[in-house]
Amino acid sequence: METIRATAEGAVSVHAKETRAFGTEAAADALKPLNIRRRNPGPHDVEIEIQFCGVCHSDLHTARNEWHSTVYPCVPGHEIVGKIVAVGNHVTKFKVGDVAGVGCMVDSCRECEYCKDGLEQYCGEGNIGTYNSPDKYLGTQTYGGYSESIVVDEAFVLRVPENLDLAATAPLLCAGITTYSPLKHWNVGPGKKVGIVGIGGLGHMAVKLAKAMGAEVIVFTTSAGKADDAKRLGADDVVLSSDEQQMTKYRGKLHFVLDAVSAQHDINLYLSLLKVDGSLALVGAPENPLPVAAFSLIPYRRNFAGSMIGGIAETQEMLDFCGQHNIVSDIEMISIQQINEAYERLLKGDVKYRFVIDMATIKQ
Repeated sequence: METIRATAEGAVSVHAKETRAFGTEAAADALKPLNIRRRNPGPHDVEIEIQFCGVCHSDLHTARNEWHSTVYPCVPGHEIVGKIVAVGNHVTKFKVGDVAGVGCMVDSCRECEYCKDGLEQYCGEGNIGTYNSPDKYLGTQTYGGYSESIVVDEAFVLRVPENLDLAATAPLLCAGITTYSPLKHWNVGPGKKVGIVGIGGLGHMAVKLAKAMGAEVIVFTTSAGKADDAKRLGADDVVLSSDEQQMTKYRGKLHFVLDAVSAQHDINLYLSLLKVDGSLALVGAPENPLPVAAFSLIPYRRNFAGSMIGGIAETQEMLDFCGQHNIVSDIEMISIQQINEAYERLLKGDVKYRFVIDMATIKQ
């Protein structure tokens, strides 16, 4: 199949092929088998046969158009691990047979100040998401990892450490880097007391990473039943956030708090845990604004910040760090045919702690 794409230089032909995928054609529809088009690898591209794809809450938000920006048909998935089956003739970083990963981005402008600083996630022109972004090659939108293969420029492909379980590595490409990036930015390490708010797909990774960085890790949860699991993940202490006496123990004592909660919650409660010059970084995305009291910040010169994924170099750094410390996600494997059930369970928080799709099942 050939697509004619218009560019400033004129019409360019792009060869593409039919690829099996799972996606949705409307916000209210269940995900189902679809055929999509993938470009054939260009000079700088690699083609990856997808073996595993993690299920992120962003997948559900996008599939159901909850952020009011979805273009249909939509094929989610941005926690991708697989084997390279083809490379372009100018590819230098990878070869056929290599195991590779693809995260939340497949391109950026590469020219703005942020891209040049290795911060492609904050690209001034807007990074190109792995799904639901403009596809400059085929003139449609990008399609994600709920598919049998993907073609990506080698500059946005990542090396996967050989010692890590591949299925459990997939969520590192989003949940891992989303928590690693702020922990690294705010210099989490030995001598630092760090609070992790919420133990879910993001929070459980934050605990593992912060502990491996050498910090003292305190988990804050609304669920008393998660205390043992939090300690298994590496927490030094677990605080039930609804217990005022337990919360008092750490008031004004923490250097950094990573808040991974997407539900509405009292952010001032967690700001009160910070020392002078302490920082709270929000990586959860509550639907409505969180009211911040001025005096939660002013008297202590506290900082309230946000953070998203890391750039490509930092994501590779995170994968290498996880390889060195043997860190992967806690997962539950599903078939692609179970994705709609998984979405409903995700809404209920009924997973410990990340669904991963065995993409071999797309051929069934």
